[in-house]
Amino acid sequence: MRTDDHTATTVPVTASAAEADVRRYYELVDAGDVPGLVGLFTPDATYHRPGYEPLAGHEGLTRFYSADRVIRTGRHTLTRVVVEGSDVAVHGEFNGELHDGTRVGLRFADFFQLTADGRFGRRDTFFFAPLV
Repeated sequence: MRTDDHTATTVPVTASAAEADVRRYYELVDAGDVPGLVGLFTPDATYHRPGYEPLAGHEGLTRFYSADRVIRTGRHTLTRVVVEGSDVAVHGEFNGELHDGTRVGLRFADFFQLTADGRFGRRDTFFFAPLV
């Protein structure tokens, strides 16, 4: 068990349950199930994603996945999932189509922080893109 640095909460979630929840998250995203994927987050969760202000809570997540997300459709393929205590790191690839019809394929890394009840309290996304 591990205690979170920001709260003194002990996280009893098993590694296999944490990995299953994270894998389920990507299935729900790819299926377009916004209520289902938002339900995996705590009501006060934050999501940090390049190009956007931090998304706050269920309202911010719902708005992003329902209206603001530039992706129309696609599929995530996870190549590695690592669980350590309340943290889950994911490396993978995304292939899909943007709303303007542009095809996109890229690698990504995500970091999830789970709360004591197993929901996601924070998510950070990074994309592998030539910027510098």
